[in-house]
Amino acid sequence: MQVRAVSQWTRDLPLKASRGAIKDRNGVVLADTSTLYTLYVRPRAVKSVEDLCRRISPILDVSYEKLYKKIAGKVVSEITVAKKITKDKMLEIYEMDISGIYFSEDTLRYYPYGNFLTQVLGYTNVDGEGQEGLESFMNKYLAGVDGELLTQTDLTGIELSGDQVSFVPAIDGFDLSLTVDSYIQRLCEDAIYDAISEHNAVSASCIVMNAQTGAILAMANAPGFDLNSPPRQDVGLLYENMKNRTVTDVYEPGSTFKILTTAIALNEGKVSENSTFYDPGYRIVDGQRIKCWKTTGHGSQTFGEGVMNSCNSVFMDLALSVGVEKMYDYYQSFGLTTKTGIDLRGEGKGILLPESSVKNVDLARMGFGHAIAVTPIQLLTAACACVNGGKLMTPYICDKIVDSSGKIVFKAIPEMKRRVVSEETSKVVAKLLESVVSEGSGKHAYVDGYRIGGKTGTAQKYKNGTIAQGAYVSSFLGFAPVDNPQYAILLTVNEPRGGVYYGSLVAAPYVGQIFSNIFQKFNVEKDQSVMDESYYEYFEMPDLVGKSYAEASVLLRKCGLVFECDGTGVVERQLPVAGSMINKYVVAYIKCA
Repeated sequence: MQVRAVSQWTRDLPLKASRGAIKDRNGVVLADTSTLYTLYVRPRAVKSVEDLCRRISPILDVSYEKLYKKIAGKVVSEITVAKKITKDKMLEIYEMDISGIYFSEDTLRYYPYGNFLTQVLGYTNVDGEGQEGLESFMNKYLAGVDGELLTQTDLTGIELSGDQVSFVPAIDGFDLSLTVDSYIQRLCEDAIYDAISEHNAVSASCIVMNAQTGAILAMANAPGFDLNSPPRQDVGLLYENMKNRTVTDVYEPGSTFKILTTAIALNEGKVSENSTFYDPGYRIVDGQRIKCWKTTGHGSQTFGEGVMNSCNSVFMDLALSVGVEKMYDYYQSFGLTTKTGIDLRGEGKGILLPESSVKNVDLARMGFGHAIAVTPIQLLTAACACVNGGKLMTPYICDKIVDSSGKIVFKAIPEMKRRVVSEETSKVVAKLLESVVSEGSGKHAYVDGYRIGGKTGTAQKYKNGTIAQGAYVSSFLGFAPVDNPQYAILLTVNEPRGGVYYGSLVAAPYVGQIFSNIFQKFNVEKDQSVMDESYYEYFEMPDLVGKSYAEASVLLRKCGLVFECDGTGVVERQLPVAGSMINKYVVAYIKCA
Protein backbone atom coordinates (compact mmCIF):
# COMPACT_ATOMS: atom_id res chain seq x y z
CA MET A 1 0.00 0.00 0.00
CA GLN A 2 2.88 2.35 0.70
CA VAL A 3 4.16 2.03 -2.90
CA ARG A 4 0.70 2.76 -4.29
CA ALA A 5 0.29 5.77 -2.03
CA VAL A 6 3.60 7.23 -3.17
CA SER A 7 2.62 6.82 -6.82
CA GLN A 8 -0.60 8.72 -6.17
CA TRP A 9 1.12 11.83 -4.86
CA THR A 10 4.19 11.94 -7.06
CA ARG A 11 4.37 12.66 -10.77
CA ASP A 12 7.50 11.84 -12.74
CA LEU A 13 8.77 13.58 -15.88
CA PRO A 14 11.42 11.76 -17.89
CA LEU A 15 14.96 13.09 -18.08
CA LYS A 16 16.28 11.66 -21.32
CA ALA A 17 19.83 10.35 -21.30
CA SER A 18 22.03 11.82 -23.99
CA ARG A 19 22.99 9.16 -26.53
CA GLY A 20 26.71 8.67 -26.91
CA ALA A 21 28.45 10.13 -29.95
CA ILE A 22 30.12 8.08 -32.66
CA LYS A 23 33.46 9.51 -33.78
CA ASP A 24 36.19 8.64 -36.23
CA ARG A 25 39.76 7.82 -35.17
CA ASN A 26 40.63 11.54 -35.01
CA GLY A 27 37.62 12.66 -32.98
CA VAL A 28 35.51 13.84 -35.92
CA VAL A 29 31.87 13.44 -34.84
CA LEU A 30 29.90 11.21 -37.21
CA ALA A 31 26.73 10.78 -35.12
CA ASP A 32 25.63 13.14 -32.36
CA THR A 33 22.67 14.09 -30.20
CA SER A 34 21.02 17.47 -29.72
CA THR A 35 18.85 18.29 -26.69
CA LEU A 36 15.19 19.09 -27.32
CA TYR A 37 12.29 19.42 -24.92
CA THR A 38 8.82 17.99 -24.32
CA LEU A 39 6.09 20.30 -22.96
CA TYR A 40 3.60 18.89 -20.43
CA VAL A 41 0.52 20.53 -18.98
CA ARG A 42 -1.26 19.53 -15.77
CA PRO A 43 -4.79 20.87 -16.38
CA ARG A 44 -5.76 21.00 -12.70
CA ALA A 45 -2.78 23.24 -11.99
CA VAL A 46 -3.55 25.73 -14.78
CA LYS A 47 -5.16 28.94 -13.60
CA SER A 48 -6.52 29.93 -17.02
CA VAL A 49 -6.56 27.51 -19.96
CA GLU A 50 -7.62 30.36 -22.27
CA ASP A 51 -4.65 32.50 -21.27
CA LEU A 52 -2.21 29.57 -21.56
CA CYS A 53 -3.41 28.66 -25.06
CA ARG A 54 -3.40 32.27 -26.24
CA ARG A 55 0.18 32.83 -25.11
CA ILE A 56 1.89 29.59 -26.21
CA SER A 57 0.01 28.66 -29.43
CA PRO A 58 2.01 31.14 -31.61
CA ILE A 59 5.29 29.80 -30.23
CA LEU A 60 4.34 26.18 -30.88
CA ASP A 61 2.82 27.09 -34.25
CA VAL A 62 -0.42 25.35 -33.24
CA SER A 63 -3.86 26.95 -33.53
CA TYR A 64 -5.52 28.27 -30.38
CA GLU A 65 -8.60 26.14 -31.02
CA LYS A 66 -6.63 22.91 -31.39
CA LEU A 67 -4.57 23.58 -28.27
CA TYR A 68 -7.63 24.56 -26.20
CA LYS A 69 -9.48 21.40 -27.23
CA LYS A 70 -6.50 19.31 -26.20
CA ILE A 71 -6.27 20.80 -22.70
CA ALA A 72 -9.66 22.15 -21.59
CA GLY A 73 -12.01 19.91 -19.64
CA LYS A 74 -9.57 17.07 -19.26
CA VAL A 75 -9.65 15.14 -15.99
CA VAL A 76 -6.29 13.45 -16.53
CA SER A 77 -3.43 14.53 -14.34
CA GLU A 78 -1.01 15.26 -17.17
CA ILE A 79 -1.10 15.96 -20.93
CA THR A 80 1.78 15.88 -23.39
CA VAL A 81 1.29 19.05 -25.43
CA ALA A 82 4.33 19.11 -27.75
CA LYS A 83 7.54 17.20 -28.37
CA LYS A 84 10.88 18.07 -29.96
CA ILE A 85 10.73 21.73 -28.88
CA THR A 86 13.95 23.69 -29.41
CA LYS A 87 15.78 25.28 -26.50
CA ASP A 88 14.88 28.80 -27.69
CA LYS A 89 11.17 28.02 -27.72
CA MET A 90 11.39 26.23 -24.39
CA LEU A 91 13.04 29.25 -22.76
CA GLU A 92 10.51 31.64 -24.31
CA ILE A 93 7.63 29.66 -22.78
CA TYR A 94 9.43 29.05 -19.49
CA GLU A 95 10.06 32.75 -18.96
CA MET A 96 6.30 33.41 -19.18
CA ASP A 97 6.01 31.70 -15.78
CA ILE A 98 2.65 30.10 -16.59
CA SER A 99 1.26 27.81 -13.91
CA GLY A 100 0.74 24.13 -14.72
CA ILE A 101 3.46 23.94 -17.40
CA TYR A 102 6.41 21.56 -17.12
CA PHE A 103 9.30 20.54 -19.37
CA SER A 104 11.42 17.44 -19.74
CA GLU A 105 14.53 16.96 -21.81
CA ASP A 106 14.39 14.96 -24.99
CA THR A 107 17.02 14.12 -27.60
CA LEU A 108 17.35 14.11 -31.36
CA ARG A 109 19.91 11.95 -33.15
CA TYR A 110 21.57 13.58 -36.13
CA TYR A 111 24.38 12.84 -38.54
CA PRO A 112 26.50 15.87 -39.51
CA TYR A 113 27.57 14.41 -42.85
CA GLY A 114 24.25 12.93 -44.00
CA ASN A 115 24.92 10.19 -46.54
CA PHE A 116 28.31 9.18 -45.18
CA LEU A 117 29.36 5.82 -43.74
CA THR A 118 25.62 5.13 -43.97
CA GLN A 119 25.51 1.34 -43.81
CA VAL A 120 28.13 1.20 -41.04
CA LEU A 121 26.63 3.84 -38.74
CA GLY A 122 22.98 2.88 -39.19
CA TYR A 123 20.23 4.98 -37.61
CA THR A 124 17.80 5.19 -34.68
CA ASN A 125 14.02 5.18 -34.43
CA VAL A 126 11.94 8.13 -33.25
CA ASP A 127 12.55 7.11 -29.63
CA GLY A 128 16.31 7.17 -30.10
CA GLU A 129 16.83 3.41 -30.05
CA GLY A 130 19.36 1.95 -32.48
CA GLN A 131 17.74 0.26 -35.47
CA GLU A 132 20.54 -0.58 -37.90
CA GLY A 133 24.33 -0.64 -38.19
CA LEU A 134 26.47 0.30 -35.23
CA GLU A 135 23.58 2.27 -33.74
CA SER A 136 21.89 -1.10 -33.21
CA PHE A 137 24.93 -3.32 -32.66
CA MET A 138 26.38 -1.01 -29.98
CA ASN A 139 23.05 0.27 -28.62
CA LYS A 140 23.63 -0.95 -25.07
CA TYR A 141 26.70 1.27 -24.83
CA LEU A 142 25.37 4.27 -26.74
CA ALA A 143 21.88 4.48 -25.22
CA GLY A 144 22.54 5.45 -21.60
CA VAL A 145 19.91 5.27 -18.83
CA ASP A 146 17.06 7.79 -18.55
CA GLY A 147 16.47 9.65 -15.32
CA GLU A 148 13.29 11.01 -13.68
CA LEU A 149 12.07 14.30 -12.26
CA LEU A 150 9.76 13.62 -9.28
CA THR A 151 7.28 16.29 -8.21
CA GLN A 152 4.89 15.92 -5.26
CA THR A 153 1.29 16.72 -6.18
CA ASP A 154 -2.15 16.20 -4.73
CA LEU A 155 -4.45 13.54 -6.19
CA THR A 156 -5.69 15.94 -8.90
CA GLY A 157 -2.19 16.71 -10.15
CA ILE A 158 -1.76 20.13 -8.52
CA GLU A 159 1.80 20.61 -7.35
CA LEU A 160 2.20 20.93 -3.60
CA SER A 161 4.05 23.93 -2.23
CA GLY A 162 7.45 23.73 -0.66
CA ASP A 163 10.68 21.99 -1.51
CA GLN A 164 9.10 18.85 -2.87
CA VAL A 165 10.98 18.24 -6.14
CA SER A 166 13.63 15.57 -6.50
CA PHE A 167 15.20 13.82 -9.43
CA VAL A 168 17.07 10.70 -10.45
CA PRO A 169 19.78 11.92 -12.84
CA ALA A 170 20.13 10.39 -16.29
CA ILE A 171 23.28 8.43 -17.10
CA ASP A 172 24.52 9.51 -20.51
CA GLY A 173 25.53 6.95 -23.09
CA PHE A 174 29.14 6.10 -23.87
CA ASP A 175 30.97 7.58 -26.85
CA LEU A 176 32.20 5.18 -29.53
CA SER A 177 35.43 5.87 -31.41
CA LEU A 178 35.98 4.02 -34.68
CA THR A 179 39.14 2.99 -36.50
CA VAL A 180 37.71 4.78 -39.55
CA ASP A 181 39.51 7.87 -40.84
CA SER A 182 36.90 10.30 -42.19
CA TYR A 183 39.33 11.66 -44.80
CA ILE A 184 39.98 8.20 -46.26
CA GLN A 185 36.26 7.42 -45.96
CA ARG A 186 35.45 10.50 -48.06
CA LEU A 187 37.96 9.39 -50.72
CA CYS A 188 36.21 6.02 -50.92
CA GLU A 189 32.71 7.47 -50.94
CA ASP A 190 33.63 9.81 -53.80
CA ALA A 191 35.36 7.00 -55.72
CA ILE A 192 32.45 4.56 -55.67
CA TYR A 193 29.85 7.18 -56.56
CA ASP A 194 32.08 8.28 -59.45
CA ALA A 195 32.42 4.65 -60.54
CA ILE A 196 28.65 4.16 -60.51
CA SER A 197 28.12 7.35 -62.49
CA GLU A 198 30.87 6.78 -65.04
CA HIS A 199 30.09 3.11 -65.68
CA ASN A 200 26.32 3.16 -65.09
CA ALA A 201 26.78 0.47 -62.44
CA VAL A 202 24.15 -0.97 -60.11
CA SER A 203 26.26 -0.50 -56.99
CA ALA A 204 29.83 -0.26 -55.73
CA SER A 205 31.77 -0.70 -52.50
CA CYS A 206 35.22 -0.08 -51.09
CA ILE A 207 37.13 -1.17 -47.98
CA VAL A 208 40.44 0.22 -46.76
CA MET A 209 42.17 -1.84 -44.09
CA ASN A 210 45.41 -1.57 -42.17
CA ALA A 211 47.11 -4.65 -43.59
CA GLN A 212 49.14 -5.22 -40.42
CA THR A 213 46.43 -4.86 -37.75
CA GLY A 214 43.06 -5.48 -39.41
CA ALA A 215 41.80 -2.01 -38.45
CA ILE A 216 39.18 -0.72 -40.91
CA LEU A 217 40.14 2.74 -42.17
CA ALA A 218 37.16 3.10 -44.51
CA MET A 219 34.10 1.09 -45.47
CA ALA A 220 31.86 2.57 -48.15
CA ASN A 221 28.79 1.27 -49.97
CA ALA A 222 26.74 3.00 -52.67
CA PRO A 223 24.00 3.80 -53.22
CA GLY A 224 23.04 4.94 -49.74
CA PHE A 225 20.84 7.65 -48.22
CA ASP A 226 20.93 10.59 -45.83
CA LEU A 227 20.81 9.13 -42.33
CA ASN A 228 18.92 12.22 -41.14
CA SER A 229 15.96 11.22 -43.33
CA PRO A 230 15.88 7.45 -43.96
CA PRO A 231 13.33 6.43 -46.64
CA ARG A 232 11.08 4.74 -44.07
CA GLN A 233 8.07 5.06 -46.39
CA ASP A 234 9.73 2.68 -48.85
CA VAL A 235 10.74 -0.37 -46.84
CA GLY A 236 12.18 -2.17 -49.85
CA LEU A 237 14.45 0.74 -50.77
CA LEU A 238 15.42 1.25 -47.13
CA TYR A 239 16.43 -2.40 -46.76
CA GLU A 240 18.28 -2.53 -50.07
CA ASN A 241 20.35 0.60 -49.48
CA MET A 242 21.00 -0.18 -45.82
CA LYS A 243 22.83 -3.47 -46.52
CA ASN A 244 26.53 -3.29 -45.76
CA ARG A 245 27.46 -5.46 -48.74
CA THR A 246 31.14 -5.47 -47.84
CA VAL A 247 30.32 -7.82 -44.96
CA THR A 248 26.93 -9.34 -45.78
CA ASP A 249 27.05 -10.39 -49.44
CA VAL A 250 29.06 -13.15 -51.08
CA TYR A 251 30.26 -13.01 -54.67
CA GLU A 252 32.50 -14.94 -57.03
CA PRO A 253 35.74 -12.91 -56.83
CA GLY A 254 37.43 -13.92 -60.06
CA SER A 255 41.10 -13.03 -60.52
CA THR A 256 41.60 -11.20 -57.21
CA PHE A 257 41.35 -14.67 -55.67
CA LYS A 258 44.53 -15.65 -57.55
CA ILE A 259 46.42 -13.88 -54.75
CA LEU A 260 45.48 -16.77 -52.45
CA THR A 261 46.25 -19.46 -55.03
CA THR A 262 49.68 -17.87 -55.56
CA ALA A 263 50.43 -17.88 -51.84
CA ILE A 264 49.23 -21.47 -51.33
CA ALA A 265 51.26 -22.90 -54.23
CA LEU A 266 54.41 -21.04 -53.20
CA ASN A 267 54.03 -22.04 -49.56
CA GLU A 268 53.60 -25.69 -50.58
CA GLY A 269 56.70 -25.56 -52.77
CA LYS A 270 54.72 -26.40 -55.91
CA VAL A 271 56.11 -23.46 -57.86
CA SER A 272 58.90 -20.86 -57.87
CA GLU A 273 59.22 -17.47 -59.49
CA ASN A 274 61.07 -18.97 -62.45
CA SER A 275 58.88 -22.02 -63.03
CA THR A 276 57.69 -22.15 -66.64
CA PHE A 277 54.24 -22.74 -68.09
CA TYR A 278 52.76 -22.96 -71.54
CA ASP A 279 49.31 -21.55 -72.24
CA PRO A 280 47.58 -22.31 -75.55
CA GLY A 281 44.52 -20.44 -74.27
CA TYR A 282 42.86 -23.29 -72.38
CA ARG A 283 43.22 -26.40 -70.26
CA ILE A 284 41.35 -29.71 -70.62
CA VAL A 285 40.27 -30.91 -67.17
CA ASP A 286 37.99 -33.91 -66.61
CA GLY A 287 37.24 -33.79 -70.31
CA GLN A 288 36.08 -30.16 -70.15
CA ARG A 289 37.76 -27.32 -72.01
CA ILE A 290 38.29 -24.38 -69.63
CA LYS A 291 39.37 -21.20 -71.39
CA CYS A 292 41.93 -18.67 -70.30
CA TRP A 293 40.59 -15.13 -70.48
CA LYS A 294 42.99 -14.64 -73.40
CA THR A 295 41.58 -17.26 -75.73
CA THR A 296 44.57 -17.02 -78.11
CA GLY A 297 46.82 -18.00 -75.20
CA HIS A 298 49.86 -16.46 -73.50
CA GLY A 299 52.29 -19.01 -74.89
CA SER A 300 55.43 -19.83 -72.92
CA GLN A 301 55.88 -17.81 -69.72
CA THR A 302 57.47 -17.88 -66.29
CA PHE A 303 55.36 -18.04 -63.16
CA GLY A 304 56.05 -14.35 -62.51
CA GLU A 305 54.82 -13.52 -66.01
CA GLY A 306 51.80 -15.76 -65.47
CA VAL A 307 50.85 -13.75 -62.38
CA MET A 308 51.40 -10.47 -64.24
CA ASN A 309 49.35 -11.76 -67.19
CA SER A 310 46.67 -13.18 -64.86
CA CYS A 311 46.78 -16.35 -66.94
CA ASN A 312 43.96 -18.68 -65.92
CA SER A 313 45.82 -21.73 -67.22
CA VAL A 314 48.70 -21.12 -64.79
CA PHE A 315 46.34 -20.93 -61.81
CA MET A 316 44.48 -24.05 -62.86
CA ASP A 317 47.81 -25.89 -62.90
CA LEU A 318 48.69 -24.54 -59.43
CA ALA A 319 45.39 -25.58 -57.84
CA LEU A 320 45.56 -29.05 -59.35
CA SER A 321 49.17 -29.49 -58.21
CA VAL A 322 48.24 -28.68 -54.60
CA GLY A 323 45.16 -30.94 -54.60
CA VAL A 324 41.71 -30.72 -53.10
CA GLU A 325 42.52 -31.72 -49.53
CA LYS A 326 45.42 -29.32 -49.08
CA MET A 327 43.64 -26.45 -50.89
CA TYR A 328 40.65 -26.86 -48.56
CA ASP A 329 42.96 -26.87 -45.54
CA TYR A 330 44.26 -23.51 -46.68
CA TYR A 331 40.78 -22.17 -47.42
CA GLN A 332 39.87 -22.97 -43.83
CA SER A 333 43.10 -21.46 -42.53
CA PHE A 334 42.47 -18.28 -44.55
CA GLY A 335 39.06 -18.02 -42.87
CA LEU A 336 36.92 -18.62 -45.94
CA THR A 337 34.70 -21.20 -44.22
CA THR A 338 33.84 -19.00 -41.23
CA LYS A 339 32.99 -15.39 -40.51
CA THR A 340 35.92 -13.05 -39.96
CA GLY A 341 34.51 -11.89 -36.61
CA ILE A 342 34.39 -8.21 -37.56
CA ASP A 343 32.43 -6.20 -34.98
CA LEU A 344 29.47 -5.50 -37.27
CA ARG A 345 26.07 -7.17 -37.43
CA GLY A 346 24.93 -9.38 -40.31
CA GLU A 347 28.27 -10.75 -41.47
CA GLY A 348 28.10 -13.52 -44.06
CA LYS A 349 30.67 -16.20 -44.86
CA GLY A 350 32.07 -17.93 -47.90
CA ILE A 351 30.24 -20.57 -49.91
CA LEU A 352 32.34 -23.55 -50.93
CA LEU A 353 31.42 -26.85 -52.51
CA PRO A 354 31.53 -29.76 -50.04
CA GLU A 355 35.10 -31.02 -50.12
CA SER A 356 33.98 -34.58 -50.74
CA SER A 357 32.17 -33.57 -53.94
CA VAL A 358 34.91 -31.42 -55.47
CA LYS A 359 36.18 -32.73 -58.82
CA ASN A 360 39.34 -31.65 -60.59
CA VAL A 361 37.33 -29.46 -62.92
CA ASP A 362 35.89 -27.63 -59.89
CA LEU A 363 39.30 -27.23 -58.25
CA ALA A 364 40.77 -25.88 -61.49
CA ARG A 365 38.13 -23.17 -61.61
CA MET A 366 38.65 -22.35 -57.92
CA GLY A 367 42.28 -21.70 -58.73
CA PHE A 368 41.32 -18.59 -60.69
CA GLY A 369 38.48 -17.47 -58.42
CA HIS A 370 35.44 -19.20 -59.91
CA ALA A 371 33.26 -21.94 -58.35
CA ILE A 372 33.80 -20.28 -54.97
CA ALA A 373 32.13 -17.31 -53.27
CA VAL A 374 33.38 -15.03 -50.48
CA THR A 375 32.45 -11.75 -48.85
CA PRO A 376 34.60 -8.71 -49.65
CA ILE A 377 35.79 -8.49 -46.04
CA GLN A 378 36.82 -12.18 -46.12
CA LEU A 379 38.78 -11.72 -49.34
CA LEU A 380 40.57 -8.59 -48.19
CA THR A 381 41.44 -10.11 -44.80
CA ALA A 382 42.82 -13.25 -46.46
CA ALA A 383 44.75 -11.24 -49.07
CA CYS A 384 46.36 -9.16 -46.33
CA ALA A 385 47.61 -12.40 -44.76
CA CYS A 386 49.30 -13.19 -48.08
CA VAL A 387 51.37 -9.98 -48.06
CA ASN A 388 51.76 -8.86 -44.43
CA GLY A 389 54.12 -11.65 -43.38
CA GLY A 390 51.50 -14.38 -43.28
CA LYS A 391 49.33 -13.13 -40.39
CA LEU A 392 45.56 -13.62 -40.53
CA MET A 393 44.18 -10.72 -38.51
CA THR A 394 40.66 -10.22 -37.20
CA PRO A 395 39.23 -7.10 -38.88
CA TYR A 396 37.70 -4.56 -36.52
CA ILE A 397 36.07 -1.15 -36.73
CA CYS A 398 35.43 -0.19 -33.06
CA ASP A 399 38.58 1.26 -31.55
CA LYS A 400 37.44 2.34 -28.08
CA ILE A 401 34.44 3.12 -25.88
CA VAL A 402 34.61 6.10 -23.51
CA ASP A 403 32.16 6.90 -20.70
CA SER A 404 30.79 10.37 -19.91
CA SER A 405 33.64 11.07 -17.49
CA GLY A 406 36.25 10.39 -20.16
CA LYS A 407 37.26 6.99 -18.84
CA ILE A 408 38.11 4.37 -21.47
CA VAL A 409 35.97 1.32 -20.73
CA PHE A 410 37.05 -0.65 -23.81
CA LYS A 411 40.10 -0.51 -26.08
CA ALA A 412 40.53 -2.78 -29.09
CA ILE A 413 43.73 -4.79 -29.41
CA PRO A 414 44.71 -6.20 -32.82
CA GLU A 415 44.21 -9.97 -32.84
CA MET A 416 46.23 -12.40 -34.93
CA LYS A 417 44.26 -15.60 -35.40
CA ARG A 418 47.11 -17.62 -36.90
CA ARG A 419 49.95 -17.58 -39.36
CA VAL A 420 48.73 -18.89 -42.71
CA VAL A 421 51.87 -18.74 -44.88
CA SER A 422 55.54 -18.12 -44.12
CA GLU A 423 57.15 -14.70 -44.12
CA GLU A 424 59.27 -15.73 -47.09
CA THR A 425 56.21 -16.78 -49.08
CA SER A 426 54.56 -13.49 -48.20
CA LYS A 427 57.53 -11.49 -49.52
CA VAL A 428 57.49 -13.36 -52.82
CA VAL A 429 53.72 -12.88 -53.23
CA ALA A 430 54.05 -9.14 -52.61
CA LYS A 431 56.89 -8.88 -55.13
CA LEU A 432 54.93 -10.75 -57.81
CA LEU A 433 51.85 -8.60 -57.26
CA GLU A 434 53.95 -5.44 -57.55
CA SER A 435 54.70 -6.41 -61.16
CA VAL A 436 50.94 -6.49 -61.87
CA VAL A 437 50.78 -2.77 -61.06
CA SER A 438 54.11 -1.70 -62.54
CA GLU A 439 53.90 -3.78 -65.72
CA GLY A 440 50.56 -5.60 -65.96
CA SER A 441 46.82 -5.04 -65.94
CA GLY A 442 46.94 -3.06 -62.67
CA LYS A 443 48.82 -0.11 -64.21
CA HIS A 444 45.92 2.25 -63.61
CA ALA A 445 46.57 1.88 -59.87
CA TYR A 446 50.21 2.95 -60.24
CA VAL A 447 51.39 6.09 -58.41
CA ASP A 448 54.86 7.28 -59.34
CA GLY A 449 57.41 6.87 -56.59
CA TYR A 450 55.46 4.30 -54.61
CA ARG A 451 55.61 0.53 -54.50
CA ILE A 452 52.07 -0.72 -54.95
CA GLY A 453 51.00 -4.32 -55.42
CA GLY A 454 47.64 -5.61 -56.50
CA LYS A 455 45.40 -7.72 -58.64
CA THR A 456 42.52 -6.97 -60.96
CA GLY A 457 39.35 -9.04 -61.03
CA THR A 458 36.55 -9.48 -63.56
CA ALA A 459 34.00 -12.15 -62.71
CA GLN A 460 30.76 -13.03 -64.45
CA LYS A 461 27.66 -13.08 -62.26
CA TYR A 462 25.22 -15.91 -61.87
CA LYS A 463 21.47 -15.41 -61.73
CA ASN A 464 19.06 -18.29 -61.14
CA GLY A 465 21.95 -20.74 -61.34
CA THR A 466 23.20 -19.72 -64.78
CA ILE A 467 25.70 -17.17 -66.07
CA ALA A 468 24.02 -13.79 -66.57
CA GLN A 469 25.19 -12.50 -69.93
CA GLY A 470 26.77 -9.07 -69.71
CA ALA A 471 26.67 -8.97 -65.89
CA TYR A 472 30.04 -8.70 -64.16
CA VAL A 473 31.63 -7.76 -60.87
CA SER A 474 34.73 -5.68 -61.62
CA SER A 475 37.28 -5.26 -58.86
CA PHE A 476 40.78 -4.34 -57.84
CA LEU A 477 42.61 -5.35 -54.67
CA GLY A 478 45.76 -3.35 -53.93
CA PHE A 479 48.21 -2.75 -51.09
CA ALA A 480 51.11 -0.42 -50.30
CA PRO A 481 53.95 -0.05 -49.62
CA VAL A 482 54.95 -3.46 -50.98
CA ASP A 483 57.84 -4.03 -48.56
CA ASN A 484 55.72 -3.18 -45.50
CA PRO A 485 52.01 -3.04 -46.39
CA GLN A 486 50.03 -0.54 -44.34
CA TYR A 487 47.09 0.20 -46.60
CA ALA A 488 45.06 -2.51 -48.35
CA ILE A 489 42.14 -1.55 -50.58
CA LEU A 490 39.41 -3.63 -52.20
CA LEU A 491 37.08 -1.77 -54.56
CA THR A 492 34.27 -3.61 -56.35
CA VAL A 493 31.87 -2.32 -59.00
CA ASN A 494 28.70 -4.35 -59.44
CA GLU A 495 27.37 -4.70 -62.99
CA PRO A 496 29.07 -1.86 -64.87
CA ARG A 497 26.94 -1.16 -67.95
CA GLY A 498 28.96 1.46 -69.81
CA GLY A 499 30.42 -0.94 -72.36
CA VAL A 500 33.63 -1.60 -70.42
CA TYR A 501 33.68 -4.11 -67.59
CA TYR A 502 37.29 -5.17 -66.89
CA GLY A 503 38.52 -4.56 -63.35
CA SER A 504 41.69 -3.02 -64.82
CA LEU A 505 39.59 -0.26 -66.39
CA VAL A 506 36.57 0.01 -64.08
CA ALA A 507 38.08 -0.42 -60.58
CA ALA A 508 41.88 0.01 -60.65
CA PRO A 509 41.89 3.73 -61.62
CA TYR A 510 39.85 4.64 -58.54
CA VAL A 511 42.14 2.66 -56.24
CA GLY A 512 45.08 4.52 -57.76
CA GLN A 513 43.37 7.83 -56.95
CA ILE A 514 42.69 6.75 -53.37
CA PHE A 515 46.32 5.67 -52.89
CA SER A 516 47.62 8.92 -54.38
CA ASN A 517 45.52 11.05 -52.02
CA ILE A 518 46.44 8.93 -48.99
CA PHE A 519 50.16 9.25 -49.75
CA GLN A 520 49.85 13.00 -50.12
CA LYS A 521 47.64 13.56 -47.06
CA PHE A 522 49.73 11.46 -44.69
CA ASN A 523 53.12 12.48 -46.10
CA VAL A 524 54.13 8.98 -47.15
CA GLU A 525 57.67 9.35 -48.42
CA LYS A 526 58.43 8.45 -52.01
CA ASP A 527 60.76 5.57 -52.81
CA GLN A 528 63.44 6.97 -55.10
CA SER A 529 64.27 3.49 -56.39
CA VAL A 530 60.93 3.23 -58.20
CA MET A 531 60.67 6.77 -59.55
CA ASP A 532 59.93 6.53 -63.28
CA GLU A 533 60.62 9.52 -65.54
CA SER A 534 58.55 7.92 -68.28
CA TYR A 535 55.49 8.35 -66.06
CA TYR A 536 55.53 12.00 -67.12
CA GLU A 537 56.24 11.30 -70.80
CA TYR A 538 53.09 11.48 -72.89
CA PHE A 539 52.42 10.33 -76.42
CA GLU A 540 49.44 10.19 -78.75
CA MET A 541 47.12 7.20 -78.68
CA PRO A 542 47.17 5.58 -82.14
CA ASP A 543 44.02 5.09 -84.23
CA LEU A 544 43.13 1.39 -84.11
CA VAL A 545 39.56 1.37 -85.42
CA GLY A 546 39.30 -0.57 -88.66
CA LYS A 547 42.55 -2.46 -88.09
CA SER A 548 42.72 -6.19 -87.47
CA TYR A 549 43.27 -7.50 -83.95
CA ALA A 550 46.80 -8.56 -84.93
CA GLU A 551 47.67 -5.11 -86.31
CA ALA A 552 46.21 -3.33 -83.31
CA SER A 553 48.01 -5.55 -80.79
CA VAL A 554 51.35 -4.90 -82.53
CA LEU A 555 50.81 -1.12 -82.36
CA LEU A 556 49.79 -1.26 -78.70
CA ARG A 557 52.84 -3.31 -77.76
CA LYS A 558 55.11 -0.87 -79.60
CA CYS A 559 53.67 1.85 -77.38
CA GLY A 560 54.41 -0.31 -74.32
CA LEU A 561 50.72 -0.55 -73.45
CA VAL A 562 48.90 -3.36 -71.69
CA PHE A 563 45.45 -3.84 -73.17
CA GLU A 564 42.19 -5.68 -72.64
CA CYS A 565 40.18 -6.91 -75.61
CA ASP A 566 36.83 -8.37 -76.60
CA GLY A 567 36.91 -10.43 -79.78
CA THR A 568 39.72 -11.04 -82.27
CA GLY A 569 38.34 -9.54 -85.47
CA VAL A 570 38.43 -5.99 -86.80
CA VAL A 571 38.62 -3.23 -84.15
CA GLU A 572 35.28 -1.46 -83.78
CA ARG A 573 35.96 0.62 -80.66
CA GLN A 574 38.96 1.70 -78.63
CA LEU A 575 39.78 3.36 -75.32
CA PRO A 576 41.44 5.78 -74.96
CA VAL A 577 40.16 7.29 -78.19
CA ALA A 578 42.63 8.02 -80.99
CA GLY A 579 44.59 11.23 -80.44
CA SER A 580 44.38 11.15 -76.63
CA MET A 581 47.60 12.08 -74.85
CA ILE A 582 48.59 9.15 -72.65
CA ASN A 583 51.57 7.58 -70.88
CA LYS A 584 52.64 3.96 -70.68
CA TYR A 585 50.69 3.43 -67.44
CA VAL A 586 47.40 3.48 -69.32
CA VAL A 587 45.59 0.19 -69.83
CA ALA A 588 43.94 0.26 -73.27
CA TYR A 589 40.77 -1.46 -74.43
CA ILE A 590 39.75 -2.62 -77.90
CA LYS A 591 36.38 -4.02 -78.94
CA CYS A 592 36.69 -6.24 -81.98
CA ALA A 593 34.12 -7.83 -84.25
